[in-house]
Amino acid sequence: MSAPQIHIEQLPRSVQLVLLLGLLALAAFPFVGSDFYTAMVNRMMILAIFAMSLDLLQGVTGLVSLGHAAYFGIAGYALAFATPANEPVSLYTSLPLAVGASALAALVIGFLVVRTHGIYFIMVTMAFAQMVFYVFFDNKALGGSDGLFLNFRPDALVFDLENKRVFYFFTLACLVGVYLLLRRLLWSPFGRSLAGIRVNEHRMRALGFSTFSHKLAAFTLAGALAGLAGFLWAAQTGFVNPELMGFHMSAHVIMMLILGGMGNFAGAIMGAFSFEYLLHLFKDLPQIGSFKTGKHWQMWMGLFIVGLIIFAPKGIVGLLNRWMNRKEIRGD
Repeated sequence: MSAPQIHIEQLPRSVQLVLLLGLLALAAFPFVGSDFYTAMVNRMMILAIFAMSLDLLQGVTGLVSLGHAAYFGIAGYALAFATPANEPVSLYTSLPLAVGASALAALVIGFLVVRTHGIYFIMVTMAFAQMVFYVFFDNKALGGSDGLFLNFRPDALVFDLENKRVFYFFTLACLVGVYLLLRRLLWSPFGRSLAGIRVNEHRMRALGFSTFSHKLAAFTLAGALAGLAGFLWAAQTGFVNPELMGFHMSAHVIMMLILGGMGNFAGAIMGAFSFEYLLHLFKDLPQIGSFKTGKHWQMWMGLFIVGLIIFAPKGIVGLLNRWMNRKEIRGD
């Protein structure tokens, strides 16, 4: 299957309707759900932002990164270091600082890695992420393997982020804002250039496009948006540790894209919510005799992902599109 065929950039009406209903459900959820489930959905929204940031690289530009979690963790640590022990830090200084730190790290690393291609790009991104991981893991001054605690959420002055419902809607606003930004970027000249690079980079270079600068800009923007997700994660949990930068985090976000469908950002959102739901579902599986099924949730998740790739290579978005097409054919 060619690169253009595995993407659904023009969202079918069924997906648009699901997104609209999902937005309404998210807006109403804090008023009907318990604090525990509200916090869970909040984490899903943060991971959806994280997944969309990787989709800009993997789904739009065609760059598969195994080290994207590094920028997620860097922003969380930036917030932890910026937050004093006895008072909250300003949102309007800490947020640009955290996102800027992730963007700067992505710019520096990207300047080196986007010159590579294929398997070399994949391995180099993973190598840099592991370097960042061990810098924090082995350094007691940076928190070491125990990580760091945040005693306060950032102070936004006009609204109180310590209020769980307020923080929830702040995260929802960030999710909607990132989605609208990336959808606008997808159909901009810059986004069309990235899609062209994904399909045939040599042809784009022959047409006069600076593919290196385009890929570096996409890499940096993806790192910045991953930093936004990492900032929100640290603010919600009040804790950061090196595991946020680990390989497992990068692998999970790739599976979210596979599950939802790549190249349209709606799939990244659906994939993040579905992955987290399935994760909790598989972890809570009952014990059968002496076999603890929930303990082996990674196996069930892996089997589910493999089955999805075989029967629905375009993910959940592709399934919705296929269902809509069949319905239209039957209607005719």
